[in-house]
Amino acid sequence: SHQSIHPHPSVYLFCTFANLPYSSFPYNLPFALTKKGRTMKHNNQLPNAHFHKDWQLRVKTWFDQPGRKKRRRLNRIKKAARIAPRPVELLRPAVRCPTIRYNMKLRAGRGFTLDELKSAGINRREALAIGIPVDHRRKNRSVESLELNVARLKTYKSKLIIFPKKSSTAELAQAKQIKGPVLAIEQTWVTENARKVTEEEKKFDAYSTLRKARSDARLVGVREMRRKAKEEEEANKKK
Repeated sequence: SHQSIHPHPSVYLFCTFANLPYSSFPYNLPFALTKKGRTMKHNNQLPNAHFHKDWQLRVKTWFDQPGRKKRRRLNRIKKAARIAPRPVELLRPAVRCPTIRYNMKLRAGRGFTLDELKSAGINRREALAIGIPVDHRRKNRSVESLELNVARLKTYKSKLIIFPKKSSTAELAQAKQIKGPVLAIEQTWVTENARKVTEEEKKFDAYSTLRKARSDARLVGVREMRRKAKEEEEANKKK
């Protein structure tokens, strides 16, 4: 069955102005023409904006920036005095920046993972009460990140002083309030000297090692079922 293709009316308009027969008009023209004379490359939406909202009346102004700066500073001072001797900020985990461009840098994250809290011996329901935030979404992708944050938690616990709710002023005066970041994150750069590649490194195949580790993790359940089935079969043979 033959189906005829009817182009946009602007095609006829273009052929009339160009003094060309309609049969010579190419269908793969790299731009589109409309009656209003607007052009648009590729398969994109034609610009047809509607500015009917009096945007001049909806412009957001910002004339009190110095005043807001002062108010934020005073609020920080009031909060520090209100929660004293608690630290002003929470303890944050050390995480890597995303993407290969920035992953060599350490920065403060949102909260500690459940595995990090478990390894440090901290209850996740009591963590925030002692200034340790919890992030159940973040996952430890390496052993190094887990060990680093577990060490941060243990160092924090060793320096932490927990007072009862009804404590005297003299007891609270023993603790010193930390105004800045708790256990500030420091960048560590390890420089390695040039050396020869060993024979063991030449024989090592990173691709096959990763594929084997991936398959081992994926087939752990299947192999366990096969092992149990084999043990049951051998036990039945002995009977």
